[in-house]
Amino acid sequence: MAARSQESVELQGAGAAVAPASSQETDNAAHAAGQDARQIETSGKRAATLIGQAVLQLPIWGFAMTYGVFQDYYTAHWTLSGSVSGTGVIGTTQNGVMYMSMPFLFALFSRRWARYRRTASLVGVVLTCASFLLSSYSTNVWHLILTQGVLAALGCALIYSPTTLTLGEWFSTNNRALAYGIILSSKNIVGSTCPFLIRHLLDVYGFRLTLRIWTAIVAGSALGAIYLIPSHPSSTSAQTYHARKLPWSHLHHRTFWIYAIATMLQSSGYGIPQTYINTYASNITHLPQTSSTLLLTFFNLPGIISSSFFGYLNNGKRFSLSASTVATISGVSSALSAFLLWGFASQHNTAMALLTLFSITFGFFAGGYSATWGGMINELEHEAAERNEAVDPGLLYGLLNGARGIGYVSGGLAGVPLLKAGAASSGMDGFAYGTAYGPLIVFTGLCSIFGGWSVVWKMGKLFH
Repeated sequence: MAARSQESVELQGAGAAVAPASSQETDNAAHAAGQDARQIETSGKRAATLIGQAVLQLPIWGFAMTYGVFQDYYTAHWTLSGSVSGTGVIGTTQNGVMYMSMPFLFALFSRRWARYRRTASLVGVVLTCASFLLSSYSTNVWHLILTQGVLAALGCALIYSPTTLTLGEWFSTNNRALAYGIILSSKNIVGSTCPFLIRHLLDVYGFRLTLRIWTAIVAGSALGAIYLIPSHPSSTSAQTYHARKLPWSHLHHRTFWIYAIATMLQSSGYGIPQTYINTYASNITHLPQTSSTLLLTFFNLPGIISSSFFGYLNNGKRFSLSASTVATISGVSSALSAFLLWGFASQHNTAMALLTLFSITFGFFAGGYSATWGGMINELEHEAAERNEAVDPGLLYGLLNGARGIGYVSGGLAGVPLLKAGAASSGMDGFAYGTAYGPLIVFTGLCSIFGGWSVVWKMGKLFH
């Protein structure tokens, strides 16, 4: 009996020892399941953010990237008061105002007003739609400049800035450049498809009804995409509500200014072909409207690949280049395409081939330049960490957009006198350099080269 009692006690003790272990395994399994569920939820929200941002590229950039079609239409069907040459600044002004307002908007909605991001985006939709609707009733060229170039640009910037900040929060440093590259590719999909849509609407309905149809497209696509993008937890935390100071220490470091100036110079030349390639094809080479519209599609189409490609070069796991190196590849290659392809495209029998090749190569290399910003921001974050300084990636992205805006406006303002100077001069017969667009071509190429000058500074720093 004593032996059986002792055996029973041992078995009970063993059972008691097993019970806590089994409970711990259950807790671990529950914890792992909870982590998996959170990862799935996070992945779903990241996917929704990417999809929403991709759709938003249509209402934000659809008009700005295809303005060359409107410019060509205004030139051929001018019915308003004022000089038709004034319409040449609308596209670059819209891009410039959008980009220049972004540093202020990114700073506002990065922390202090983070909880108002969706509200601001909805206000932007209302302002954008109202601007395009008002522009359909324009009777003078300054009406178009004000409504399309300024007011619509501010509305689009209000949509873009808060939603892009949310994108940067959902994607960390390791995959931020690739995420930006994907969104920029979506932007170029818009720029590749919209020219034919706009051209068809203009030919069938005229510019007034086309602008009203575009207003409806903007409203429908923007509202659906904004409500698809989920808010990041960090933008709704109490700490974010009470944050009042943004870190500005990067303004004291040379690296930021090198990249900002390079971005400004590259953008000065980038907007020129977008605005004038259609009118050049129609007025100088006498290509039909379908061909000139196709050139704008060829200009934007390669950016679908190049934006993701340049983003990968900055963030590739197996192969990665510095932001300055990738920017130089973009700048020098696009400059060569402007000098060697657009510069020699004036004969009708070879014009379409050369202009097509120019649009593809320039669109690929210049269109992917913005994808280097993710790598630039990563480098600035790394330098700030070495100095034990705070840095805000969203603010940096906004400031780079601001530099791009200054470049767009500068290029647009320079384009009108350069075109007049080219018309008053004579050059090499048979080449584009000898036409009124010659100075614009040289300006585009030089600005593109200087857009990659950061690598020269980097090499000098390395040798030093």
